[in-house]
Amino acid sequence: MTKGGMESVEVFTSEGKGRGLKAQKEFLPGDVIFAEPAYAAVVFDSLTHVICHTCFKRQERLHRCGQCKFAYYCDRTCQRAAWLNHKNECSAIKKHGKAPTENIRLAARIMWKIEREGSGLAEGCLVSIDDLQNHVDSFDEEEKKELRADVESFLEFWPPQSQQFGMQYISHIFGVISCNGFTLSDQRGLQAVGVGIFPNLCQANHDCWPNCTVIFNNGNHEAVRSMFHTQMRIELRALSKISPGDELTVSYVDFLNVSEERRKQLKKQYYFDCSCEHCKKQIKDDLMLVVKEGEGKPSAETVKEVVQFSKDTLEKINKARMEGLYHEVVKLCRDCLKKQEPVLGDTNIYLLRILSIASEVLSYLQMFEEAADYAKRMVDGYLKIYHPNNAQLGMAVMRAGVTHWHAGLIEAGHGLICKAYAILLITHGPSHPITKDLEVMRVQTEMELRMFQQNEFMYYKMREAALKNQKIQVMPEPSNETSPSLFHKKE
Repeated sequence: MTKGGMESVEVFTSEGKGRGLKAQKEFLPGDVIFAEPAYAAVVFDSLTHVICHTCFKRQERLHRCGQCKFAYYCDRTCQRAAWLNHKNECSAIKKHGKAPTENIRLAARIMWKIEREGSGLAEGCLVSIDDLQNHVDSFDEEEKKELRADVESFLEFWPPQSQQFGMQYISHIFGVISCNGFTLSDQRGLQAVGVGIFPNLCQANHDCWPNCTVIFNNGNHEAVRSMFHTQMRIELRALSKISPGDELTVSYVDFLNVSEERRKQLKKQYYFDCSCEHCKKQIKDDLMLVVKEGEGKPSAETVKEVVQFSKDTLEKINKARMEGLYHEVVKLCRDCLKKQEPVLGDTNIYLLRILSIASEVLSYLQMFEEAADYAKRMVDGYLKIYHPNNAQLGMAVMRAGVTHWHAGLIEAGHGLICKAYAILLITHGPSHPITKDLEVMRVQTEMELRMFQQNEFMYYKMREAALKNQKIQVMPEPSNETSPSLFHKKE
């Protein structure tokens, strides 16, 4: 069962999991197994005026749709490309008087596409929208209440002259969005900016230690008339060698959690019990909960106290970050590390979480030397826990490399940047903006490293002069999201 550019995969029935995808040929790490454009996609409510509604890139100056005054685009190319999907939405927003929420907008875009093309197999799709899982039967009371509210809002927005759908079908579409909505990120891949539906991707089952990763590629609209013109799409990329007949899996959640917590999260958000090897055998749980060994080994009671203190601190940190109180965040991290260090081992997830936040916030505050020390410890722990080709590991190593570079630790900085580049070549590919940024940094740090090795004194003199003339590149403001998660769930 293959269709339009999907020759290398097939849908099969996976034991105990329902439908799944398997490889039809061999893939090596970094290979793109398939690329898929969105069936429908929308920008988040909070970002509608700063993100292009076609390619989801963050831009300084966007063109606004003159009709509905709601949609924004990079340029005429993006605006023209959007018209087929925006036409009905445009007149509906004008009639309604305002744009509805992202969930309603996405459902409406799906329905207008069904009105145009029917609900059968769309070109290049292995499954139809009708056949996607909606899990509405598994919704709890709160979720059912939200669903009813969404259906009511949808019916208020949906124009009477458009094709009318039954309540059950509308509920199915909202269920599909709830379980299968994929998070779209900006061109740097650092911030979640929208949500889309990709029917083929929905067929890939979860594994906590997957053989594939998904990356969002905003496409290249600038090269309109050249061979480099590409549309917005997701890419399913191989993380390890995959043989013909192997199931293709992706991870729906971050691996940096003990198996019991990951299983709870998967059950709550995606309504299934994870039976992957890492969960069944609790692989790496011991590393994530490790405590100090040796003569001064802490008692179980002390460990319990420190873990609880860490959890309480993380809550306080979230609150302080929300309010932009970054110096308060640093103080909370330092106090917590004092308590953790005599008790928790170097790969303990509570220690790693605090190290990660401390290094990110200190970098933002330009306290690079202290940040570099924490970043190094964080990366050393991550390397023992994560799959060697994990996108989140790659991003963390990159951050640590940039922090060391800014701290004037050029040897360690260059080494980390090279390591991150090797990971991101596999997870993101050579043409992704973040990989290109890293390549520039790699070349720059290599040049500086050569200068440093030839004459340390001159290197520091030149660095000092450069810093006086030009403020060092400031790290982006820390976000409250660790990184965009794979599937978009309403919390």
